[in-house]
Parts: sequence; structure tokens; C-alpha cells
Amino acid sequence: MDLAYLQKMPQAEFTQRRQRVFEQMQDNSALIVFTETEKRRNSDCDYLFRPDSYFWYLTGFIEPKSALLLVKKAGQCESTIFLRKKDPLMETWNGRRLGVELAPSTLEVNEACDIEEIQSVLAKKMANLTACYYARGVQEWGDSIVFASLDAIKAKRQKYPTTLIDWQPMLSEMRLFKSENELALLQQACHISALAHVRAMKQTRPNRYEMEIEGEIQYEFSRFGARFASYNQIVAGGDNACILHYNENDQVLQDGDLLLIDSGAEFAMYAGDITRTFPINGKFSQAQREVYEIVLEAMKEAAKLLVPKGSIHQANEKVVRVMTEGMVRLGILKGDVDKLLEEKAYKAYYMHGLGHWLGLDVHDVGDYGNERDRPLDVGMVLTLEPGLYIPKSADVPEQYKGIGIRIEDNLLITEYGNKNLTSAVPKEIDEIEALMASN
Repeated sequence: MDLAYLQKMPQAEFTQRRQRVFEQMQDNSALIVFTETEKRRNSDCDYLFRPDSYFWYLTGFIEPKSALLLVKKAGQCESTIFLRKKDPLMETWNGRRLGVELAPSTLEVNEACDIEEIQSVLAKKMANLTACYYARGVQEWGDSIVFASLDAIKAKRQKYPTTLIDWQPMLSEMRLFKSENELALLQQACHISALAHVRAMKQTRPNRYEMEIEGEIQYEFSRFGARFASYNQIVAGGDNACILHYNENDQVLQDGDLLLIDSGAEFAMYAGDITRTFPINGKFSQAQREVYEIVLEAMKEAAKLLVPKGSIHQANEKVVRVMTEGMVRLGILKGDVDKLLEEKAYKAYYMHGLGHWLGLDVHDVGDYGNERDRPLDVGMVLTLEPGLYIPKSADVPEQYKGIGIRIEDNLLITEYGNKNLTSAVPKEIDEIEALMASN
């Protein structure tokens, strides 16, 4: 594979998304979305910048300190982007800027303004409107700008938007259903993620550090055009796998332990999210096999239910039954299965949800319904990630102590059921052992 596939979302898609927003806005209203600002890491060093996902979803613009204003008035729709003006000195030090002059044609908006003028422009454009779509607290630096603009309108005794509407439900529902362009980028993010997990399996051996394997993963991401991981990577050997969000990644890998890797690539803003668990020395012990097979069976049963009109809740109910039955079989839990399910005894070893939406954010936006019972529909993408975590302190048979296992794939809901976007990395025991032995 070469880098010829590198691609980006066509600008027309962002224009179409804004048009869909206009269609949902009430007349005589404005909608305002701010992006992220640069964040300091330490001293005079900033974290590498990533735009706010909602803002990028509507603009495709990646510079910090920017905002989008949509105004619908008397049936007419107007889009304005606020951004930093050109500054040759700052661009020499910190990188190129699009600038006000080129923004309208590049971003397919009606108008562009200097971000430093946003408060006065907002006050002018929102005067005499009746409603404002704004999500307070999403980007707090924008809150003071928006409300100062409204105060400026009031001070002039002009009519101002008296109805404040949170745009998050509207935009989140749009983001939940992926377009063909989005699915192409998501598939690439998932495939790069899978290649990285395969590399990690091949490069793992006793006495390497967790962070070395993290480096192997990151190398594979970069090799195929994904500069960043989509979240802080988990590379957890042995009992560290029982810490759900472990990311110190600084311990030596021990012969005889399992390694749990939860890692995904971000490609063209879209996230992959895969977890695999495998033996550091390439061979599962009998106890590791027994626990792993329970999790894998639960995953396969759940996948049958993650189809149109199914739900995450329904699939999770199946998972907890399969895993409870399995733990009773191994003596990890004791008692009647139905009684244990009623008592939710499984929560001692399976304490998280079965999956989440996936898209621009690894935990993507969208309504799940009550208890995650929203019926699934075509175009949704979600993770499937059952797990069992048995810490060394657990009161269980000795051979199962310190075993943490999670297996995670990314599924697209289709009219035929679902499509596994991350099938390129093995999860069957025999396939994992064969891959590791082949290196």
C-alpha cells in the first residue's frame, strides 16, 4: 500500500451539511459554532491543534480561533466564517493561514470576517432576529462573545433573539448517520488501525516495554497517512489490562502474560477503535484460553443482534448472559445464573458498556435512547467491545487471577445486517497464535 489514497472530504459535502442545517433552522434565526483554541502543554509549547468536531463537520476548516455563523432571515440563508487574518510575521513562525480574502471561495461561504471583529459583527447580524442556536459551554471562549453581542443589541434597544436553542441535538443526529464520503474515510481509519494491530502482534515478545509496542503501532499509523491516534493508546501487559483506561505504557512485558492493546488511528479526522488481547509469548495458556473464549463467544452472539431495528441494550443483555454462564462454568462466579444476572454479579468483572458510536470522535455523538435501547439504523457506526477483567486481588481460582481481556471491532449497520470494518486483524485464538509464530 502506498500513500496515493490520501484524501480529504470534498468541500461540497460541508456546503451540503450547512444547507441541511438551514432547512432545520426556524426563520429569523442564527446559529453559531466555535472551534477549539490552542492549548498550552508546558512553558511556551502548545499541544498540536485539532479543530472542534462540530465546527469541522460544518466547515472543513482546521485553523484555531475560528467561528461559523449561519443566518436564516425571510427565507434567505447566509453563512459567515470568522478566522484569523493573514500575518506574514506570525506565519513565518507558526505556519500558514488561509486569511479573510481567500476564505469565501475556499470554504464556499458567503462572507469572511476577521475573528477580532466577531463581537461587533454578531451584534449587527443578530439584531432583530428571534432565535439563536448556540451550545453554551461547548467552547467556553465563545460564550462571552455571544452573550456580549446580545447585550450590545439590548443596549441599543433593538430586538434580539429571546429564544436560545442548543444546536447539539440537531448536529449530533446529523453526525450519527454517515455519508458515503464519511464511510470511505472511516473504513480507511479502521483499516490502518487493523494494520497497526497486526504489526503489534508480530513485534510483541517478552522483555520489550509496553511503550515499544506503542511505538510500533504509531509507526504503522504514520506509514499509511494517519499522523495521530484517535485517543490515548492503551498498551497493557498482564494485570495492567484490568485498569480500563491504563495508558502509562511503561512496564516490561512478562513471559506468560497477556497484552491488551486498545488503539485506533485518526485518518482525515475520522477515528478507528480496535482492541485485541493476545499472549506476549505467542501461546495462550489453558486459563487464558478459557476466559478468552467466553469473551469471544459473547462478542459473536452480540454481533448477530447489532442489525437494523436491534439495539445495543438487546445485544448487551445477551453478552452478560453468555459471560455469566461462562464464569459460572469456570468457577469465577458461583450460584444460579438467573439469580446472578438479577444481582448483576457480572459487574465485578465486566463494568463498562458494550459499545459506543464512532465517527469524528472516538466516542461519537448521537442519542442512544433510554438504556441504549434506540433501534439501530442503516448508516450508523458503532463499536462492539465486551471484556472480562479479573484483578489479582479477586477471590477466584488462582489460574484466572490477573487476566484482563477485551476484544473490540467497529461495525457499520447496513440494510443486510452489519459490516465489520476491522476484520483485517485476527481475533480467533488459532489465527493469533499462527500470526505470532510466523514472525
